Amino acid sequence: MLNEEKIRQFADILREELVPAMGCTEPISIAYATAKARDTLGETPLKGELAVSGNILKNAKSVTVPHTGGLRGIKSAFSAGLVAGDGDARLEVLSNVGKDKLAEIAKVRDEFDLTIVTPDDMRIFDIGVTLYGEKHTAYVRIADTHTNVVCIKKDGETVFEKPLEKQGKRTDRSILNVQDIVEFADCVDIELVRDILERQISYNMAIAEEGLRDDYGANVGKVLMRAYQPDIKITAKAYAAAASDARMNGCELPVIINSGSGNQGITASVPVIVYANGLHTAKEKLLRALCVSNLITIHLKSGIGTLSAYCGVVSSGAGAGCGVAYLLGGKKAEISHTLVNALAIDSGIICDGAKASCAAKIATAVESGLLGLNMYYNGNEFYAGDGIVKKGVEETIRSVSRLAYNGMRETDKEIIRIMLDAE
Repeated sequence: MLNEEKIRQFADILREELVPAMGCTEPISIAYATAKARDTLGETPLKGELAVSGNILKNAKSVTVPHTGGLRGIKSAFSAGLVAGDGDARLEVLSNVGKDKLAEIAKVRDEFDLTIVTPDDMRIFDIGVTLYGEKHTAYVRIADTHTNVVCIKKDGETVFEKPLEKQGKRTDRSILNVQDIVEFADCVDIELVRDILERQISYNMAIAEEGLRDDYGANVGKVLMRAYQPDIKITAKAYAAAASDARMNGCELPVIINSGSGNQGITASVPVIVYANGLHTAKEKLLRALCVSNLITIHLKSGIGTLSAYCGVVSSGAGAGCGVAYLLGGKKAEISHTLVNALAIDSGIICDGAKASCAAKIATAVESGLLGLNMYYNGNEFYAGDGIVKKGVEETIRSVSRLAYNGMRETDKEIIRIMLDAE
């Protein structure tokens, strides 16, 4: 049985990770850094330089930025942050941008003297914004995670600085393991986490319903509902895909993220909620299942890193399968086998940036999670030695982390080169 200290730590991890964000988090991070730089400058900026790592470029170049009137890409995110971003609002930096600002944002996007560079020596997640005014200069750097401001300078003088990889007070993710995650879900006083999980249900289901109601991107969610008999499995995939359809294509509703990603937050939660609704599951059981799906997603992503060539929704799709297993009465054995099966199925999906096709990848990842679950309940599983599958769930998780963090570094570079060649 988990002790009170570990229960508190697991609850703290959920509270640290399940936070609201408006729009795709990489362009939003650019807007946040830009708004901070503008506030630091303290006068009208005349020109600027935006330095981004290849992974930031990959994830920001094609996605619609909310509250911009449908503008896409890096310059749009920069312009929105410069014109109207709230430098204190972190990932909700653009939440309060009014329609009266749209024309100015578009004008700045088209006319502001902005140089965009991608230095080779940047970290995987790295954003640097420099603004030049008539009398002053300002510089803000965000590194490693979406709101981790590591340096602020004015006129070359350091205003704020902290060591890289020091992200403030964060609970150690290495304490996570599948057995303890399941025990936490079983024993936690649900009032300790009710507010954050109910907010996740409210926000992420609202954007899923919006994605099915209106016309967004490739309409993957709608295609699933129209092309197939909408049983509970299809509905779970469709709702998750529709939430991404909306989020990637300009919907101005916030989502609750997981491991720095809205798509991961959607995928870890929406299928579990759909299953709970379809099964008429008690609310408390749903909340405990969301503890499982979210914490397993965080556990998987902790070894992979914030950004990678490995598609993040693979982790959250597997997490969702585990959450559904818990809804159905599964414990450590059922959840572990579901997770291993799911990871064996779709760990080859690449991340080629944030855009409309993310919705289809979400549907595929949810399918793999549910297939992994149904395989085990039908007496079938993948075994150690089947590809990257190792003996035991934790060893398999380490295998996937090794693949994604080390093995796919060159793949990531080639993906970025291919994406830039397509310009």
